[in-house]
Amino acid sequence: MQGMIWIEDVRPSVDRGAYPAKWVVDSPCRVSADIFRDGHAVLRAVVRWRAKGERRWREETLTHTVNDRWEGQFPVQAHGAYEFAILAWTDVYGTWLADLTKRVAAGQTVTSELTEGVQLLTPYVERARSAQRKRIEAAIDALRADGGSGMAGLAAASDPALLTVLEKLDPRADAVASAVVYPLWVDRARAHVSAWYELFPRSQGTHPGKAATFRDAERRLPDIQRMGFDVLYLPPIHPIGKTNRKGRNNALVAAPGDPGSPWAIGGEAGGHTAIEPALGTLADFRHFVQAAGKHGLEVALDFAIQCSPDHPWVKEHPAWFYHRPDGTIKYAENPPKKYEDVYPVNFDTEDREGLWQALKEVLLFWIEQGVTIFRVDNPHTKPLIFWDWLIREVHGRHPGIVFLAEAFTRPKIMKALAKVGFTQSYTYFTWRNTKWELVEYLTELAHTEMAEYYRPNFWPNTPDILPEVLQVGGHNAFQIRFLLAATLSPNYGIYSGFELCENEAIPGHEEYLNSEKYEIRVRDWDAPGNIKPLITRVNALRREHPALQDLRNIRFLDCDNDQILAYAKQGAPGVATLLIAVNLNPEHPQATTVVVPPDVVGVEPGETYRVHDLLTGDAYEWSENNYVRLVPGSQPAHIFRVERHSA
Repeated sequence: MQGMIWIEDVRPSVDRGAYPAKWVVDSPCRVSADIFRDGHAVLRAVVRWRAKGERRWREETLTHTVNDRWEGQFPVQAHGAYEFAILAWTDVYGTWLADLTKRVAAGQTVTSELTEGVQLLTPYVERARSAQRKRIEAAIDALRADGGSGMAGLAAASDPALLTVLEKLDPRADAVASAVVYPLWVDRARAHVSAWYELFPRSQGTHPGKAATFRDAERRLPDIQRMGFDVLYLPPIHPIGKTNRKGRNNALVAAPGDPGSPWAIGGEAGGHTAIEPALGTLADFRHFVQAAGKHGLEVALDFAIQCSPDHPWVKEHPAWFYHRPDGTIKYAENPPKKYEDVYPVNFDTEDREGLWQALKEVLLFWIEQGVTIFRVDNPHTKPLIFWDWLIREVHGRHPGIVFLAEAFTRPKIMKALAKVGFTQSYTYFTWRNTKWELVEYLTELAHTEMAEYYRPNFWPNTPDILPEVLQVGGHNAFQIRFLLAATLSPNYGIYSGFELCENEAIPGHEEYLNSEKYEIRVRDWDAPGNIKPLITRVNALRREHPALQDLRNIRFLDCDNDQILAYAKQGAPGVATLLIAVNLNPEHPQATTVVVPPDVVGVEPGETYRVHDLLTGDAYEWSENNYVRLVPGSQPAHIFRVERHSA
């Protein structure tokens, strides 16, 4: 760090500016830094910012808070790339004025200090305009006329109007800038808050064994809209290969009529830019996207970089695949699992440029068809440098595109994927069930450096994963896991069938029996025992209450029962704070005393306040210690809005 002033721990930043921090449009970017120098000099600081590509920097003032920490914010009104830096300097006049104020208060003679003030102000006269010059000259005259007590001189020297003029004219002689210019990526609102619903279009019909079309699937849109979802995620919709096609329950040999796995991409009808003929045509898909939009749903499409043996690329670009010593192409394996119907792509191919460009063109093609979000399948098995390039390329043309990383893998790889550009990320929430696990994990996501770049998307189930807690806990566990996902994280999703509490598993495995990945399902979407009313209510609360749209505002509350998780979602000024308690036990009622520190709800110690349960409509008078009893099935949780203080 050059100069006398030190600037450290700038936020938001990722790896000291190596990667962009993430923000959301129309939410002022909050900036902070440690800024200090030797001695007791008064400092000034600003954040300089601009949209990337702009020539002109703009500035916003930073304010000293505590322990040399400075804070401020700047507006971001469009999504895309931004950059900012911190600038700090010594306020020479302010330092003199602070010293003069102390001496006058102590009753000291300040003749020398007044003369010093004249010397400091004199250079400003030449830089000032006429109106400014008159104000500065008046202050100089007052300092000269002061007899030495400093009272009159101090009054003139500390006049707010004068200070405003001097601030504008300050030469910032020893200004120091932060060591790097920090990148910032600003996403649109959907990246920050979203409720995903995953469905297989072919399973939206009414005839067992017969694939539904996109036109048939449109009939499901009103139901999904009523439940309150805003992202509709589709597994691959491309032609499904026939060679080595899997049968029901992942059988090696498909029976006649088995539709195969949508992730075995490519057939006679084409590859990654074609539509599975059983679903309809490309025009049908565009119509589906438009119909979804009319129901408030954005369509997210799966982007899986793999091919069936029948994919056109296998013949056209054999160098893009792995080969055995005998020259045949290797199918995919994740020992002990084997995927005989899928060829993985070889990113070490000598035709790297051709492969990368082809994959980019796939995304651009679907964006032209109206797709705005991509759920990327297994990105951790592809090079990070590829994702860094691909996402930047796409965002260069379409900055509003959202990328969700479906990577259940080692933590550092998941973090690296988020750093290189993925908008949202799958998480370990699927397997975090105990109170201790949830508190530890949410604290990491919300209150460490991960919050600067890692946007979690909580999924209690997926087509590949039926967790043990749902298998064993049944209907009540589905309620619990939904409530946690939807209230802990601004982004969450469910795989269709969750609302029906489907939990039939392959014995001893976290996998669905009769998996929809390999067969066409027909369901009664209003079957008895469904939890659609709960889903609908909570999604409505997520839209109505900004406190549920934030991750960093979570504060866990003490309670004397490890089977109850209690937490506050604190509202910004003018926004209601929510107090939430969830019974983690799907079998038995649980009771506890929830401790709510007064500062969490903005009351004085000992003061009571009213809370309103947004799930039941009941109201209670609460204070610091509050009794809670939660019953699985009938009342598994409270979502309290802090409404008003008692008289």
